[in-house]
Amino acid sequence: MSILLNRETKALIQGITGRVGQSQTRWMLEYGTNIVAGVTPGKGGWVVEGIPVYDTVAEAVAEQGAEASVFFVPPQSVKETAIQTIDVGIKLIVVITEHVPVHDVMEIREYATDSDVQIVGPTSPGIITVGEAKLGIMPGNMFKPGRIGLISRSGTLSYEVSVNLATAGFGQSTAVGIGADPVVFTNVPELLHLFEEDLDTDLVVLVGEVGGVQEEEAAEYIKKSITKPVVAYIAGLNAPQEKRMGHAGAIIQGDGRGTAQNKVSALQEAGVEVAQFPAEVVRLVQKRLASS
Repeated sequence: MSILLNRETKALIQGITGRVGQSQTRWMLEYGTNIVAGVTPGKGGWVVEGIPVYDTVAEAVAEQGAEASVFFVPPQSVKETAIQTIDVGIKLIVVITEHVPVHDVMEIREYATDSDVQIVGPTSPGIITVGEAKLGIMPGNMFKPGRIGLISRSGTLSYEVSVNLATAGFGQSTAVGIGADPVVFTNVPELLHLFEEDLDTDLVVLVGEVGGVQEEEAAEYIKKSITKPVVAYIAGLNAPQEKRMGHAGAIIQGDGRGTAQNKVSALQEAGVEVAQFPAEVVRLVQKRLASS
């Protein structure tokens, strides 16, 4: 397998009876995801796309052995849902929900500190181990099985980069959308470590954007701990300072950190090839694989 998710992973859909939950469940099943249960409080006993629905995550785990979960729940419900999910021992949580309060994210992170759980999101498009399974809203037809790992703060840019790579004959092992909120559950260095340890990944593509310090922190980590080649693209080179650009996390700090230029410089100093535009990622991947 590649990182976090494979075709054997027993998945749980929280919020499965909602409009988005139902439609995304159908598409995840069509992709091959091993969905074993759904949870919506008060809807226990329902069946959605052939999947049994339970009132609580504890019931779903006890009855079906679920080990990973994806959230399609309202933002005000994310904290309580996450705590219940962590308490029953789920190992992987993917939070698709947007507009989760930052203080809730911070409380969930603190609560999960001593638990053996990996949480991705919020505002994440999900995780896809290509050709095996996906948890989230990533369109499966934009990915091709291969040996390139992908970490992205932007869902749409991850799709564009993946299509370009696939067209050029470079498939992906696993693609992870971490979300672009100011505070996220899983940071880029954590995922770089997982890809570094993964025998099915030869190179990592990092798709970043203006705002926050994820990419600067990644550059420091790459210098110290990553031996595999890394290629990056950073969106927002022309973004004005101190102006939010789309995502909640895409705001430049007054000290110069978070600018696209600063991210590019930090990554280049760490030995990362940085593309000037998304389509150039393919050429840089070709170059790095040929020289590695």
